[in-house]
Amino acid sequence: MEHSHRPGASHQSNKPFKSRHATKGALRVASKGKVNRINIKRSTGLKPVSKADRRDTAKMIQQKKREELTRVSRLFEGRQGAPKIVPVLALCPNSNMDAAIEALYQSLATPCPMNTQESSVLHVERFKQKIQLVPLQRNFLDVLDAFKVADFGLFLISADVEVDQFGINCLLGILNQGLVNAVPVIQHLDKVAVKMRTSVKKSLLSFIQQFFPEQQHLFTLDNENDCITALRYITSQRPKSISWRDNHPYLLADQVEYEPLSVDRGILKVTGYARGNPFNANRLVHLQNYGDFQLQQITSAPLPAQQMNDMEEDISVFDTPQPEEQDDLVSENEPDFMENEQTWPTEEELAEADERVRRMHSDKVIKKRVPKGTSSYQAAWIIDEEDADYSEEDEEDDKMMEYEEDEVVKPAYDVDDEEYEDIEIGQKEEKDEFDAEEEARQYEEYLKERQKEYEDNEEFPDEIDTPMHVPARERFARYRGLQSFRTSPWDPYENLPIDYGRIFQFENYNRTKMRVMSQAIVGKVKPGTRITLWIHNVPVQAYESYNKTRPFIVFGLLQYEHKMSLLNIQMTRDNAYEGPIKSKDPVVMHMGFRRYQVRPIYSQNTNKGTNHVHKYERFAKLGRSFVASVYGPITFGKTPVMFYKETDNPNEPILVSSGIFMDVDVKRIIAKRIILTGHPFKVHKRSAVIRYMFFNVEDIYWFKPVQLTTKFGRVGHIIESLGTHGYMKCRFDGQITQQDTVMMCLYKRVFPKWNTELYREKLLELK
Repeated sequence: MEHSHRPGASHQSNKPFKSRHATKGALRVASKGKVNRINIKRSTGLKPVSKADRRDTAKMIQQKKREELTRVSRLFEGRQGAPKIVPVLALCPNSNMDAAIEALYQSLATPCPMNTQESSVLHVERFKQKIQLVPLQRNFLDVLDAFKVADFGLFLISADVEVDQFGINCLLGILNQGLVNAVPVIQHLDKVAVKMRTSVKKSLLSFIQQFFPEQQHLFTLDNENDCITALRYITSQRPKSISWRDNHPYLLADQVEYEPLSVDRGILKVTGYARGNPFNANRLVHLQNYGDFQLQQITSAPLPAQQMNDMEEDISVFDTPQPEEQDDLVSENEPDFMENEQTWPTEEELAEADERVRRMHSDKVIKKRVPKGTSSYQAAWIIDEEDADYSEEDEEDDKMMEYEEDEVVKPAYDVDDEEYEDIEIGQKEEKDEFDAEEEARQYEEYLKERQKEYEDNEEFPDEIDTPMHVPARERFARYRGLQSFRTSPWDPYENLPIDYGRIFQFENYNRTKMRVMSQAIVGKVKPGTRITLWIHNVPVQAYESYNKTRPFIVFGLLQYEHKMSLLNIQMTRDNAYEGPIKSKDPVVMHMGFRRYQVRPIYSQNTNKGTNHVHKYERFAKLGRSFVASVYGPITFGKTPVMFYKETDNPNEPILVSSGIFMDVDVKRIIAKRIILTGHPFKVHKRSAVIRYMFFNVEDIYWFKPVQLTTKFGRVGHIIESLGTHGYMKCRFDGQITQQDTVMMCLYKRVFPKWNTELYREKLLELK
């Protein structure tokens, strides 16, 4: 049993030392690691808010909301109010659009227009509003354009035929670019058995709620009461606000006229109701398929008098551009080539380059002596003696040989005249090398190779093999090592491409955005006014492509939105698309009201680093957001973006990814990573001999400062080279195993290519 001392009765118990004052050292020890909290005190100048003041503030906020609601409602009320734009879309192949429009007109005892495929305005006197019905043919781009300016959407669903792929693609496009108030209408319900109608309605409602979750019921147009119910819903509801659209002025054309100025240019007069922010004559407007144009003036376009008592209103000029404030059509900077670190070519070199280009496009016929039976296509690939040792390094010293017409090129060896013949090589009479079956077979091999490349990238991301016959210091000369990918410094203005001299950069993008948007609210043209836009210098093809059965929309641009810059877009892959999405693959970008053909590069969506460096992604991965970077026109606000992949049928593109515009940050560094791997040959404690990473001594000492890592988490560096075949001695922070893999990460900044082009629609012959 252990002994324990217990104090007796005579034990003295002293009081602990207490002092109101302590030394600085004691205070420092007691408060080590602590930070005193600073109380946030009210300023003595501010008085406490009373209950009456809080009540008055709440009333003012409520009054502002009511005024905003009244302002939006007055836009559509009255005889001079703007009509609500309601596109009519058939989601099923057997949906009857003409019958739906006729039912709405007959319910109001109004004569139906002769051509129900054209846009028409339905006057609903009972509810003191107007509805502009826009019937849509089964054209995908027309559907997207119409719903960009729509207030409501009339979706026709069949009770006996399912929604086809075209209908689903349209719903996805509408969902991604901005939701509108949906009015789903069931047709052909009489073809369904009575006992099955309830279950069919529930099934169709469940389908609609996948795209419009707030929708609670469906509509029918079978009788007058059902039509009145649908019209009451449209006229009583307030249209949903779409921020990116409401920040811009826009217009759905009722009438389009053309006044020629020259053979192929003229003034396009577009008449319609102004919506969104006020139109400004100093700003540009955008026409689908044709680009941006300047305005000559904005005039009023009053409707003709409907009754004898009404007076005709005179046409007045609302706004004209100011020369010193009008936006120009210059979208790119002119790069200054003298600022580059290179010598300017001489006149002789320029003349030589022009001659080389001329000969590349010349149609001269050259004769070659080739074996009998050789085709002209095969003869063009036979290398002569002069071209056998040609290389890019000798390009400067190489002088293009001038061939005379009908000159014979001698073969590189002696031949017998009986076995060879002279053949003419031309450029005009080229035919396909392979037949259709061979082309299909090679295309299948190409798709398999892309899929294999995608799978290899998933299993071994960024790993490449070091070339044996090319020095690694030359092959990877543009790459660098980083001690920390997140914190190592990287100058954003280092080694920029010439394309960066063509784009515009903001000193403070957010401040400019706030100023531009606040200025766009003020204007001389009030929303809801019927106006005519006089668009200057428009090609005649824009007027010739106008069709009353298709929507023709005009969007106004904000200041600077015509200028080119580097666009960064946050994207997410579409779950239904299963193919690989590779950087620099061509896609069609739907960005707000504009469409472009682009080849974006992808990078990780990370904000952890202090050096603004983001890893380049060869493939966009499913379930993870990424950033797409392209050159394109500047945009303000959170604009929706969709990437579509074109198919043989331009009416059925494939949705690849969707997202939202981020910013125009040109300092964002996209770093491409490559990983050189080596195999441990001998291991002794923390040292190891590594092979197969390099194959000569010079490469080892060239990359010696770069840090090494292993797949099991060890960190090390190169000590010295062993022998002459690429073996090297390395040391790590711990012992490694023979199963480990040694890696060296190198990085290179990549940039998108200047290949952004305005997308021009391939017109479809709709039957």
